Amino acid sequence: MAVTRPAPRTVPAVPAVLPAARLSGRGHGPAAPGSRRAVAHRYAALPPPLEVALAALRLEALLGDPWDAANPYGLPALTTTRTTRTTRTTGTDGSGAGEERAGLPAAAGLGRIRAADQLVRALRPVLRRDVALGAALAAALRPCPVPAALLGPAALLAATGTVLRQAARIVAGRCHGEPALRQWRPVLATVFADLLACESLTSVALRGPARPGALLPAVAGYVVPTVVADVLAQLELVLTECGHGPAGPEGRLLAKLIGDLPAAGVDPVAATSWQTHLVRALPALAPAESPRPPHTTALPALFRLADPHPHLSDPDLHLSDPDPGLSDPGPGLSGSGPDLCGPGPASVSVPGAGRPDGYGPDGYAGAAESGDDGVVLSGLLRAAARPAGADAEGAALAGVARRLLSEQRALRRPCRTAGREGADGPAVRALADRQALLWLAAAVLGVQEAADDGRGLFLGGPHWALLALSGITERLGVPLPGAAPDPREQVWAELADRVRHGVDCDVYATRLLW
Repeated sequence: MAVTRPAPRTVPAVPAVLPAARLSGRGHGPAAPGSRRAVAHRYAALPPPLEVALAALRLEALLGDPWDAANPYGLPALTTTRTTRTTRTTGTDGSGAGEERAGLPAAAGLGRIRAADQLVRALRPVLRRDVALGAALAAALRPCPVPAALLGPAALLAATGTVLRQAARIVAGRCHGEPALRQWRPVLATVFADLLACESLTSVALRGPARPGALLPAVAGYVVPTVVADVLAQLELVLTECGHGPAGPEGRLLAKLIGDLPAAGVDPVAATSWQTHLVRALPALAPAESPRPPHTTALPALFRLADPHPHLSDPDLHLSDPDPGLSDPGPGLSGSGPDLCGPGPASVSVPGAGRPDGYGPDGYAGAAESGDDGVVLSGLLRAAARPAGADAEGAALAGVARRLLSEQRALRRPCRTAGREGADGPAVRALADRQALLWLAAAVLGVQEAADDGRGLFLGGPHWALLALSGITERLGVPLPGAAPDPREQVWAELADRVRHGVDCDVYATRLLW
């Protein structure tokens, strides 16, 4: 049975401030009339700076209704074309469509955003629709603060979220009349948790310092395509079993996304390239001594996704000069090819190199507010040291963190001796895979702790994190410590509620304009 959608709407001229009424919904109270800042708070549960929210809203309005068959930027039109690595925004059909696409970032005001994490948030309206189109638009921004290794994963997560929303809409709309479809609710809940985990890692990496040799972009460049490959397989299964195969719009959307993975630099070839970077970095990931217990310091800024970027001089909006200097794009987005938006990691950094003892305030090598990559691993230490809470989920989170911390310590010696087999040895690649999964787990724990600020946000709750960590421990082959509560029903309830209220599947809980 096809999913009923609202009729196409005519897009008015984009105002300086979009009406706040379009952004009203669950979890957002009424705003004072004419309040510009209320737009940012209505835009997402973790609101961006005002100018970032406005730029994203302008871009989404310029792109038009994604379900309008007559809209060239709509999903029906985008899913009928296949993009290659050589696709450029200038186009080859002489119609001028390429020049129009290249002008969208300037029209939306994206060129003034300097912070990598905020630019990706502003680009998400187009990334949700087409990973290769999101690369073409970003390429028009010069300079672009987003590293090549991170733009592809960010686009992949946004586009996969669109497929997830459609699958969840189908299951939620039909499961009451067709009880057999309820079996897919736990599957989609797991997919949702996996996407939140991958976006946590990507967002943390985007908040790191933009310097050659940064390790976090390589971790995300490898982990995200690897995990999302399984996610896409699960989504394909759900859609097919629900009667929405390749011939339907949802099936075509999924097929288009899978076909565009090489052009976006998030296919298995690109993931293997980033895995090679991790193999070379393994000796740097093994401190000479065990990590120290964490001090009672504030949570590292990399995890606090709602805070300003910790490595830019402008603490408020991170805006550059009004003239962004738009120019022609590069040839394509690929983690193993030429850089599209900033450099990829040509070499690896040594965590903790900035301190004489090699340790930061959270006990891990490089875990200082200087932004060294090792700060992410502090998420494991902090979570493992949490006191046992009254709720079973919180206690389970701490138990899983302690188990993963033991795994990280067990990998210290193999990491120090890694590389003797060469970068292509199966054992050393398996070791890099395990380390990357531990970094993913640490990002999940750090982001969840940062969002647990008393506001009752879903991101700050334990359910999604516990479900994501269950998948990570399964990949690692590490048994969970005792019987853990099953959080899939709570995660599914959040997903279904977001679909019902027009909220994205991202870590920020961003409201959708269309």
